[in-house]
Amino acid sequence: MTQIISTVDFDCDGKQIGWLHVPHSVTRSAYGVLPIPIAVIRNGPGPQVLLIAGNHGDEYEGQVVLTRLIQEVQPEQIRGGLIIIPALNQPAVLAAARVSPLDAGNLNRVFPGDPGGGPTWKIADYVEQHLLPRVEVVADFHGGGASLDYRPHASTHFGPNTSSEHKRLSLDLVSKLGVPHVMVFENRTDKGGLPDAAIRQGVISLGGEYGGAGSVSRSGVKLVQQAVDRLLAALGVKGALPDDLETPQVLHIFGPDAYAYAPEPGLFDPATDLGDEVSAGDLCGQVLFPENPSRSPVPVTFRGEGTVVCKRHPGRVEAGDCVAHLAASVTDPLNLTQFHIPQRRSR
Repeated sequence: MTQIISTVDFDCDGKQIGWLHVPHSVTRSAYGVLPIPIAVIRNGPGPQVLLIAGNHGDEYEGQVVLTRLIQEVQPEQIRGGLIIIPALNQPAVLAAARVSPLDAGNLNRVFPGDPGGGPTWKIADYVEQHLLPRVEVVADFHGGGASLDYRPHASTHFGPNTSSEHKRLSLDLVSKLGVPHVMVFENRTDKGGLPDAAIRQGVISLGGEYGGAGSVSRSGVKLVQQAVDRLLAALGVKGALPDDLETPQVLHIFGPDAYAYAPEPGLFDPATDLGDEVSAGDLCGQVLFPENPSRSPVPVTFRGEGTVVCKRHPGRVEAGDCVAHLAASVTDPLNLTQFHIPQRRSR
């Protein structure tokens, strides 16, 4: 049973802005709580949607858009209900960090969580057991974080036993968000990401990476805002879709060969840009050694073929750092198992 106490009534019409109080007893505050901000906006029957940002604290575009959404949207403007959480892993958000400084928890790794665990595990349990069952759709907005730079994409997630109708609805929604590139993942339901939790609860899961490099991108904010507006319009919650919807390119990450890693510590000099098309054996970049300039660079090559959709942002690398990853076009997104895709890495 959860230890988190909500100050909002999820079943009440109107607009409420409150807190999820996560117990956190420490020396300086024996009966302290971590206040996670939450807004509930409801207006009668209709679609129920959960909007999340701050799953990783150093990913900002979604935080900007959902904070503004809470301030601006009024109940009379919508049909149905919105649950909005702009800073889900609040300790990580305040620390501008990927993981929580309180328990080193990566929230997108620990679902289904543990109601008796550390703060991150308590939050995951609450989302899966108490919020996801209330909604039909969850959208979790990411942004690459401090270590990665992404070509923006929207995403949706299936399980191995997801029905064809659920897949069709998911693809239809994600294709209407106005993002030129869509990533489709088939997840195993025993893994620890929020999309895996949504799959277990039978909820349509949308996400995406809308920026990177640990900054706030104006273009990324604009893209997230458009995605939120179009999602609510497509669901009949608020507004209308434009008539000139474009069909996005659909891609997937095709397994271990999609990733390139630094073989040892040094300074990584990339040889590709986001959006480049590469083949197996092409140069991804070189690890240089400014502290020992007589040493020859160590090349890093790609092991797969596809489009560069993600690159490491900091120049210095350690052995095992991901320096880039690829994605490939999908011809039949309703039948991803034809590619024998390993479990997608929950970021």
